[in-house]
Amino acid sequence: MTTAEDCTRWWETSVSRIAPGEIDLRGYPVQELIGRLSFPDMIWLMVRGELPGPGQARLLEAALVAAVDHGPQAPSIASARMAATCGLGLNSAMANGVNTLGDVHGGAGQQCVQVLEDVVADGRSEAAAELVARYRQERRHVPGFGHRFHPRDPRRDPLLNLVAEARDAGQVKGLHLEAALALEAALSVGRERPVPMNIDGATAVVYAELGIEPELARGMFVLSRSVGILAHAWEEKQSGRRIKGPLPPPLLADYTGPRRSMLP
Repeated sequence: MTTAEDCTRWWETSVSRIAPGEIDLRGYPVQELIGRLSFPDMIWLMVRGELPGPGQARLLEAALVAAVDHGPQAPSIASARMAATCGLGLNSAMANGVNTLGDVHGGAGQQCVQVLEDVVADGRSEAAAELVARYRQERRHVPGFGHRFHPRDPRRDPLLNLVAEARDAGQVKGLHLEAALALEAALSVGRERPVPMNIDGATAVVYAELGIEPELARGMFVLSRSVGILAHAWEEKQSGRRIKGPLPPPLLADYTGPRRSMLP
């Protein structure tokens, strides 16, 4: 027989407590948080269960700001804009964009956090070079490095500089930053042009230094990119244009199937 206690335990949570006239988030009355916590502070509190230190909040905010948008050619943005022209509500257009963020588009940050964790856990100075050699042998790309559009991602340096400042201030250890720079150096060996970190690699350094788990790091990226998705979907809705496909008319995708034929 199901008891009342069984029912109240069904969705038990340490995140929030709700009662008539009361809303506590991680033990803090919401009215005490409003106007006193920044949104990055609030994100940290909700997912980590504690208030962040000043250095932690600053790094988290920087990573969230950096990954907000990468233009309408990004699949997550394009998908949301296309959905908005089909008459969908803003929530559905946003969901359309967010749902494109999988392992290929949107997953490199999570993958890079794991790579950095592996290099740091190894502890040997040659670990980064060995990992790069293994990836090359397997014809795989090291996640978080190189960019098909930017010779040097403009978001790399500000993020890494902030991590270095936090390391020097004793707010983070800097081990994942060191690992990422070692990977970057190893990737450039034997190449005419360097292979610098991209946004996924730079934010992975931030999240790894903050102790954020790989899968949660992807969640942070989705949270950040949702802002860009919202802005683009809203802009497209305001344009009044309808049913925009992937190509502007009168262009059509190339056809590569069999020649046209008629039934006998």
